[in-house]
Amino acid sequence: MAESKVRKAAAPKAEPVVKKAAVEPAGKSAVKPAVKSAVKSAVKSAAKPAVKPRKPESHLAMVRRARRINRELAELYPYAHPELDFENPFQLLVATVLSAQTTDLRVNQTTPALFAAYPTPEDMAAANPEELEEIIRPTGFFRNKAKSLIGLSIALRDEFGGEVPGRLADLVTLPGVGRKTANVVLGNAFGVPGITVDTHFGRLARRFGWTAEEDPVKVEAAVAEIFPKSEWTMLSHRVVFHGRRICHSQKPACGACPIAPLCPAYGEGVTDPEKARKLLKYEMGGQPGQRLRPPADFPGEAAARADAVAHHGQVADLAVADPAVSDLAVADSAVAE
Repeated sequence: MAESKVRKAAAPKAEPVVKKAAVEPAGKSAVKPAVKSAVKSAVKSAAKPAVKPRKPESHLAMVRRARRINRELAELYPYAHPELDFENPFQLLVATVLSAQTTDLRVNQTTPALFAAYPTPEDMAAANPEELEEIIRPTGFFRNKAKSLIGLSIALRDEFGGEVPGRLADLVTLPGVGRKTANVVLGNAFGVPGITVDTHFGRLARRFGWTAEEDPVKVEAAVAEIFPKSEWTMLSHRVVFHGRRICHSQKPACGACPIAPLCPAYGEGVTDPEKARKLLKYEMGGQPGQRLRPPADFPGEAAARADAVAHHGQVADLAVADPAVSDLAVADSAVAE
């Protein structure tokens, strides 16, 4: 009995000592941060929708999904269009050559003065290189571009009667013109269906699971087998629009993307809807578009003219200095076409 009383009396004294000496100091300094970290992690995990592992997809299933994506994009961008300002095939050809490694906006701010000085292939063929370079300087890489413009203008004057040819085989013989540029001109100036594989189109074609190819020519061939020829030109516009506005190169806005349920790459970008909406660009983000003269059905604002933007002489390193250029059209010369 005496021993039992001693144990009962001793036990309560031992417990507080252990708690005060070992648990409380350690708990306040180490346990709480760990708990907070775990809670934050759990909250983040709960906020992200569970991504079910996809079953292997048959070719037929992929084609059906791809065509559904095209239909969804058509509803999302019923106003999709080429984002270069032009009035004739020659202007579109020149503008497309200038668009390599810069924004369509920058080109649109440059071409009014360019076409005022050289309205025809004959005029541009006879241009003074230094004067031409000075006009197109804002687009970057102006010396190489000036050589291409003068070269293709001479070819148009001497070999095609001063007219832009309406055949792919002829267009790709012009200096500085590859399949991408040729398809832009054919699809938008001549109504000849073509798939324009710029960096946006190639990136989204891979994210959508249409192809794993990196080479633009192979991407074009793979996508051409999925869609009817009549869809090629508008498909190109829709995919490029989506790449510029939502499915960005570095931070795709997955949480604000209407195509997300059909996209195998969902989750590569920001999935939180609120954060994703802040990444939207152009009319999707309440900002002006890239054209100074957009189509009548374009829901956004027109872009500002060059004289409203201080940029002259500051774009030699545009591809590095301007974040908007980071995922723009690949130069045809870089595609080795």
